[in-house]
Amino acid sequence: MKRIITLIVLTLSYYNAFCQEAGKFRFQMDLGAVVPQDGGIGALINFEPQLLLMDNLAFGMRLGSTGFGKEITYYEVSENFDGILSFNSSVLGTINYYFIPRNKEIIPFVGVGFGYFALSNVRLEDHNFDNDRIEVRRGSFGWAPMLRAGIELGKFRIGAEYNFVPDSDLQSVEGDWIGTTSNKYLGFTFGYFVGGGKWKQ
Repeated sequence: MKRIITLIVLTLSYYNAFCQEAGKFRFQMDLGAVVPQDGGIGALINFEPQLLLMDNLAFGMRLGSTGFGKEITYYEVSENFDGILSFNSSVLGTINYYFIPRNKEIIPFVGVGFGYFALSNVRLEDHNFDNDRIEVRRGSFGWAPMLRAGIELGKFRIGAEYNFVPDSDLQSVEGDWIGTTSNKYLGFTFGYFVGGGKWKQ
C-alpha cells in the first residue's frame, strides 16, 4: 500500500512539474463534427474562455452551437418521417485537467462540464398524405453533463466530447404528443487556443 501511495505522489509531482501558471487566461475555439446517438450527422462550434485555477487545472465557460439532422421516433409510423433539428445553443461550466509529459509536445487532457442546453424546433414531414403536412415541436430547455478528452499539440487541440442532453417529446401544431427524439451526441473537435502562458518546468 505504501508503494502505491508513493507511486501516486511521484506521478502527480512529475506532472505538476511541467505546467502553466495559475491565474492565467486561455481562450479556446473549436470546430467539429457531430454524431447523434440515434444516427445522423451534423456540425458544432464552441468558444471557451478558461482560467487556470492551478498550474494544470483550468475552469472554463463553454459557449456552443450545434446543428444536426437525425431520425425521429414517431409513435405510429417512424419510417415515413424525416426529422430536421435546427441549431441548439448551450452554456456549460467546465473543468479541464492537463497531464504534462516531460517533452511537453503532446499534452493529454480530460474534462467534465455541466450546463444549460436550449433545444430548438424539429420539423416533421409526413409522407402519408398527398399534401405534406408540417408539424413542429416547440423548443425546450434542459440541463445536462458533458465528458471530454483529447490532446494539445502546441496551440492546437484535438478532442472528443459526449453531451448527455435529455430526450425531447415531439408535439404537433395541433397540440398532440406524436413522438420523441434523442438529443445526446458525440462531438469530434479540432481547435486552437490563445493565452495561458507557456508550459513550464
